[in-house]
Amino acid sequence: MRLNELSDNKGATKARKRVGRGIGSGTGKTGGRGHKGQKSRSGVSLLGFEGGQMPLYRRLPKRGFKNPFSKDFSVINLATIQTAIDAKKFDAKKDIDEAMLIATGVTRKSPDGIKLLGKGELKAKINLSVSAASKAAIAAVEKAGGKVTLTAKPKDEAAIEAKRAKRAGKGKKKSEKPADSEASDAAASDE
Repeated sequence: MRLNELSDNKGATKARKRVGRGIGSGTGKTGGRGHKGQKSRSGVSLLGFEGGQMPLYRRLPKRGFKNPFSKDFSVINLATIQTAIDAKKFDAKKDIDEAMLIATGVTRKSPDGIKLLGKGELKAKINLSVSAASKAAIAAVEKAGGKVTLTAKPKDEAAIEAKRAKRAGKGKKKSEKPADSEASDAAASDE
């Protein structure tokens, strides 16, 4: 066999349809679009239009919303980690972090990191460092004699409480006076 004898499998490549190249081709003149009308013109988008009938995207009810604050974790279960340890993908005696889990192909990279879930059984004693973990997963690792370190910043409870308190003060009627202002009014009238 020589280089000039190499060819692709029959039917693997197909010549493109050349429209508007004479009546003998079958797609000449109007290029297979027929005469006149909206569909014969360029720049037409009829996607979703059903001839005036209420289109499907308006017939169906809309539900829910997309949470802009949702986290996109790559999930890993205890069973997966135990399988990886049994397969000697990594040493259970060393600290296991997210970079190691991704490098060994146990899980994929994710925008918000890796979350550990408690499905399966863990026999090995491991020190694990992940972005998030369920309570059941942390309990299972600690039961096996290991430790879970969470790298994601925990929610600042004090800041959350301050926001709640600030929000609680909003929405009161203007006629309602705070208790301390009433006391000062009474003191002023006594004088």
